[in-house]
Amino acid sequence: METLEYKGVQETLYREVLDNGLEVVVLPKPGFQKTYATFATKYGSVDNQFAVSNDEISRVPDGIAHFLEHKMFEEPTGDIFATFASQGASANAFTSFDRTVYLFSATEQIPANLETLIDFVQNPYFTDENVNKEKGIIEQEINMYKDNPDWRVYFGLIDAMYHTHPVHIDIAGTVESIYEIDKETLYRCYETFYHPSNMLLFVVGGVDAKEVFDLVKANQARKNFTPQGEIRRFFEDEPVKVKIPRKITHLPVSLPKVMFGFKEKKVGLSGKALLQQEVVSKLMLDALFGASSALYQELYEQNLISDSFGSEFNSSEDYCFSVIGGDSPNPEELLAKVRVAIEQALTSGIDEESFERSKRKKIGGYLRMLNSPEAIAGEFTRYRFRNSDMFDLLQLYESSTLDDVNGRLREHFDFDQLAISIVEKAGE
Repeated sequence: METLEYKGVQETLYREVLDNGLEVVVLPKPGFQKTYATFATKYGSVDNQFAVSNDEISRVPDGIAHFLEHKMFEEPTGDIFATFASQGASANAFTSFDRTVYLFSATEQIPANLETLIDFVQNPYFTDENVNKEKGIIEQEINMYKDNPDWRVYFGLIDAMYHTHPVHIDIAGTVESIYEIDKETLYRCYETFYHPSNMLLFVVGGVDAKEVFDLVKANQARKNFTPQGEIRRFFEDEPVKVKIPRKITHLPVSLPKVMFGFKEKKVGLSGKALLQQEVVSKLMLDALFGASSALYQELYEQNLISDSFGSEFNSSEDYCFSVIGGDSPNPEELLAKVRVAIEQALTSGIDEESFERSKRKKIGGYLRMLNSPEAIAGEFTRYRFRNSDMFDLLQLYESSTLDDVNGRLREHFDFDQLAISIVEKAGE
């Protein structure tokens, strides 16, 4: 068991990679009553072309990672949620672009809930009947999100940015793609991506690290896993330019929604370099568009934005983009004013006061997050699967300079890379 001390944030993690390749990380939080555990696989919606070692490349239907997540909760004995509930735990799962995470939170029966979490994820149960039944359920979910304006404006933006990269495809897939999924394809994806060597078990809260490792090792010793080679992921070449500069969607909304962002021209960063890019980009976006910025206050006072207005930065080794926006009664006027503000920033740069304010805000938010086992559990695997460490964030925020942020500003904001997504009523 390896001990990892982070003196800057006064946290100590314990880590071990088991013989079957499973990575286990435990973060004890003495005095905390609640424990969170996540069992995650580095497998998300973008992983639709892959091969193991030198095997033939598999191309699977869009949405299969999300479909697999749904099916994992079904056991021959019934729904696994009922088991967790009987043990005083709340369970859930989610699929993102690059990971699938199964989790529970509880204040009691932690060993029993850990065993349940590990066992059900490592015990797939797919039949022709239950797979076909699930298609109808997911079709309803897909159609429900088609009527969700927040979902449509967000994915409308990504779809406007990307030509070929599967990040632009809805995480649940399409109605057509899910009906191509069968039991055999689910098992092929499961056996590839749910191998212990592609997974991470993370436990945080009021636990004893040695007890957790003893339990997990005993659990895994009862199971046999054939060694697996490297998983190779394949993506078609993505053009640098955005696919379309503007996408309009019509839905019955009371107030238009607008999101816009810039598609990164250069991708391929990994590890700490990718983390550094994220940190500096978030500082830049907050200084320009955060609730304390002059631009935000001006737009708010002019009733062009509401509290829904915000920004985020999404990055991986294969894609990278910013997202800015929210509800607005006049998207065109909002976009025009934001463009002027960005152009001014490109000329004069972000000022020292705005930078320092955003830096303090980000550091404070990060330190508050470390007091929440739930937040830590939600973030840890995201960074770990990108070969970086969330506990490096404090040092990176503290060492970031105004020159870093202004350099990033001029690198990221290229209006040839701008895409806009608007959801409005027909006829507006």
